[in-house]
Amino acid sequence: MRLQKYLSATGHCSRRKAEALMADGRVFVNNVMVTEMGTKVRPGVDKVRVDETEVPWSVELIYIVAHKPVGMISTLSDPEGRPIIRDLLPAKIPRVWPVGRLDWDSEGLVLLTNDGTLTHALTHPGGEVDKIYNVKLKGLIEHKDPALERLRSGVTLDDGFHTSSAQVTVESTTDRHTWVQIILHEGHNRQIRRMAQAVGYDVMKLRRVAIGPVELDPLPPRAWRFLTRAEAIALYKASGLAIPRRLSRRSSGPLEPQSFHNSKGGSSTRNKAARNAKKGGQNRRNQNRGGRKRR
Repeated sequence: MRLQKYLSATGHCSRRKAEALMADGRVFVNNVMVTEMGTKVRPGVDKVRVDETEVPWSVELIYIVAHKPVGMISTLSDPEGRPIIRDLLPAKIPRVWPVGRLDWDSEGLVLLTNDGTLTHALTHPGGEVDKIYNVKLKGLIEHKDPALERLRSGVTLDDGFHTSSAQVTVESTTDRHTWVQIILHEGHNRQIRRMAQAVGYDVMKLRRVAIGPVELDPLPPRAWRFLTRAEAIALYKASGLAIPRRLSRRSSGPLEPQSFHNSKGGSSTRNKAARNAKKGGQNRRNQNRGGRKRR
């Protein structure tokens, strides 16, 4: 394993930060300074430290689903000091990163994990995992509207990128707006907004309601929870990946990391909003257009 990936996988820092630490001569393997990018280490065998701090190989796979509200960016830092998705999680949760992004004006499901293999599979352009969005468009639109037919077959965006085919279904209408459900496999920067713009429509609201088998409901905005083992395995299967041994143990409960579970008050202080959201969840689905409809 490359040293940069090792430091990232252990949650010590990002790969980019790891490269900067190496360039500054602050990373040591078996007490030898390492500055050459791409140097490989043997997890669990080689001793790695940054400055005087040992970085042991002890990685627990963490999978979290959060409901990002509008007015937050789905990154781990922001030079402008805006709210970030990591703000929703307790500080004692080890380092995780968002799988894909939702822009400032969008809300909905964001996956966070420290599983690089799954992250790559879910964000790779050739992936086949459904990303499901409920989108409010300005104007009244019928199911067979030519603009929606163009979205279904793929459109060319303002940068020349041609989108893959998408599933687009009219869900409901109001006096002036139309709610549609859009299912994509890919995920480029502000893709749905740019797709709608390419066919002459403006997006009023955008909510991601599912990634593969993992659904947003019944989490309210700003709430989060750990995925269950069954959900994590289902994500692996949907991505066409072999299930890692660490997920194959029999358990149906949340994949709560031991370090979080053992923290003082860890279990009792787990996201109250997520627990409360389970009550009346079915009613919320019926009332909220953000629910996912199975077909």
